Amino acid sequence: MKNNVLCLLTLVFMLSFYANAQRGVRIAYIDTEYILENVPEYQEATAQLDDKAQKWKNEIQSKLTAVEQKRKDLSNEKALLTKELVDEREEDITFEENEILDYQQKRFGPNGDLFIQKRQLMQPIQDQIFAAVQDMAEGRKYDFIFDKSSDATMLFSAKQFDISEQVLRSITRTSKRKQASTKAERKAAEQEEVIPEINEELEAREKALEEKKAERESAVEKRRQEILAAREAKKLEAEAKRQKALEDREKAKQAKLDARNSVSQSTEAASTEAKETTDKTEVVATKTKAELIEENRQKKLAEREARKKALEERKKQILEERQRAKDSINNNN
Repeated sequence: MKNNVLCLLTLVFMLSFYANAQRGVRIAYIDTEYILENVPEYQEATAQLDDKAQKWKNEIQSKLTAVEQKRKDLSNEKALLTKELVDEREEDITFEENEILDYQQKRFGPNGDLFIQKRQLMQPIQDQIFAAVQDMAEGRKYDFIFDKSSDATMLFSAKQFDISEQVLRSITRTSKRKQASTKAERKAAEQEEVIPEINEELEAREKALEEKKAERESAVEKRRQEILAAREAKKLEAEAKRQKALEDREKAKQAKLDARNSVSQSTEAASTEAKETTDKTEVVATKTKAELIEENRQKKLAEREARKKALEERKKQILEERQRAKDSINNNN
């Protein structure tokens, strides 16, 4: 059955492609998730449904916590109870757990309240999206419009084929017309931008003109780049010649200076050598005199130190003799 459906779809696609081969196949896509995120009514209803689901979860968690506490209490009191009472309480706890699981299935199961309310919430928006897509396809002569958010995998989708914004605007206009309470509001809603019809011949001419314009602009830009490149090359060549002339001039100048300096340096070398010899002699004489003065100073310091040491020894000897005499007198008494 699945293969038959695929074959039928392939056949339809090929026939459509063949029938529209002369004018080209027009394809677009929408992003349902993006559209839903920008519909205020859907967002408000989704927020309310999320709040309700959170309350259900908190209620279930509270009941499970209470049952768990009862099970702990029974485990602590089991030693004080008879077997019949233990069995009875265990049966009550099991019954409560089953009730909680049934309640959870009722709220969050495949056919639960959350699933039903979400489907009820999605259905009107999906109907609006479908109606807008149908109007878009008829008005703009689209052959195929895909949904990027569906299970069909889109490996690549160019932004230029995305008509989600147009569908979103169409839904918004429809919502405004339905909510209009006065005649002026209804008239303003009717005068809003509608889906334009497509003139294929005009579109083809405009496309050809755009391509020719792009080719001209590309040729002009290419020529401009060539002129700039040639101008830059001439500028670099002139700069290189100028730099070479400056370098040659500098080399000639340096050669003259070197020749002039070589003569003066030979003369200065001789005078410098004689001067250095004289300076060395003076340094040696000065150094010898300084050494003699230092030797005399060191000799005087040594003699002074020797005299000082001799006086100290003499003083020490006198003090020792006095002490011995004093000790002798004391011993006699």
